Amino acid sequence: MYLVLIGAPGAGKGTQAGPIAEKLYLKHVASGDMFREALSRGTLLGLEAKSYMDRGELVPDEVTLAMVMERLDQADCRGGAILDGFPRTVAQAQALDAALHAKGRNVDEAIYLEVPREELLRRLSGRWLCRSCGASYHTVFNPPEIAERCDRCGGELYQRADDTRETAERRLEVYFEQTTPVIDYYRGQGVLAEIDGSRGIDEVRSAVLDAVEHPRASIG
Repeated sequence: MYLVLIGAPGAGKGTQAGPIAEKLYLKHVASGDMFREALSRGTLLGLEAKSYMDRGELVPDEVTLAMVMERLDQADCRGGAILDGFPRTVAQAQALDAALHAKGRNVDEAIYLEVPREELLRRLSGRWLCRSCGASYHTVFNPPEIAERCDRCGGELYQRADDTRETAERRLEVYFEQTTPVIDYYRGQGVLAEIDGSRGIDEVRSAVLDAVEHPRASIG
């Protein structure tokens, strides 16, 4: 079984992917982890990707896809995998389908964790860090007892530039511009399951598992 997990930053992909993969006896393949592993192992594809990254350029789709397929061909992925963070564009989705079909495989289900934009912004822009000890807080999920002060050491809390609302808005704008067509692509393929990702963690996980067990379903 090969699943694609789709969701904007803050939608909960990282929270859900690991436990769902474990439950379904699949391997969780996150694109960021895959890149880091290839670079650390010094594979030919990892080095090729690094050459683009060192020049500040985007890694071409064909290199990224080759790395994905190389990872899926490893022994621990032969029983199936959940792809997290790939594909990000329709071109990547089409190339992934072609590469899987060539090996007699296919994407069984594309799971879209749908979360309203304002909720995504609330999740993404609420993190604060302690300047002294590095403790992490969130204004919604883990607020400090005293505003802008660390519970652990009393240090000043600050917000990194990439945790501000303005940065979150830019991230979401780029994401939806690139990925909305991917959602439409998998919907057209008849393999998209749309999950309400704004609910509790356990509720979302249950809905995802239900969608996998009863494919071609849109779960509210």
